[in-house]
Amino acid sequence: MTDYSFHKVTVITGHYGSGKTNVSANLALKLAETGKVSIIDLDIVNPYFRISGKTNGAELFDNEKICVIASKYANSSVDIPALGFDIAGIIKDSDYTIIDVGGDDEGAKALGRYKDTLLVQGVQMLYVVNQYRYLTQKADDTLDLLREIETASGLKCTGIINNSNLGTETTAQNIESTLPYAEKITEKAGIPLVFTAGKKDLNCEKVDFPIEILIKPVWL
Repeated sequence: MTDYSFHKVTVITGHYGSGKTNVSANLALKLAETGKVSIIDLDIVNPYFRISGKTNGAELFDNEKICVIASKYANSSVDIPALGFDIAGIIKDSDYTIIDVGGDDEGAKALGRYKDTLLVQGVQMLYVVNQYRYLTQKADDTLDLLREIETASGLKCTGIINNSNLGTETTAQNIESTLPYAEKITEKAGIPLVFTAGKKDLNCEKVDFPIEILIKPVWL
């Protein structure tokens, strides 16, 4: 990972299919090396890929330094925005809090309910991008979606995470070729590129945050 300094509260958002939930899970494991982490599933947009769903291993749930918090509907296909989180209390009891948010304006509106509390805490909001996904193949289109989330949530994005991938077909070259795209977004948005994520087994020199695929869809 780069020398980027993570805040006490980090919101992870991104368009559908960007891989933001796996990024959130891997970040939780990384931050748990130095403190207690709470990871909040605030994704009311996509009930199928969630932090609180199934994992490809016990790393997330068996780590005593990680507390996963979700709506009672999070492990089902029932898409009901039943939240009721005491976010202030969760933040107080944790060294780090990660909030995984749905990647459209409806998901951002759910986040906006907690805007005042989060602003007091000095929240950072990181936007996960994937050039290979529909509607985010061009930097300008990706930036438009980022701005929509900012408007709906009332929060400003403070950094970009490049998680461009083609799933199991991803190669190191696929990742390397997306760097100009990610850099163009950061330049236009006026915010930094926090890191480029990629699967550990690719051994890609341009990846500074190696990740594992930890989250399964709930139907598996």
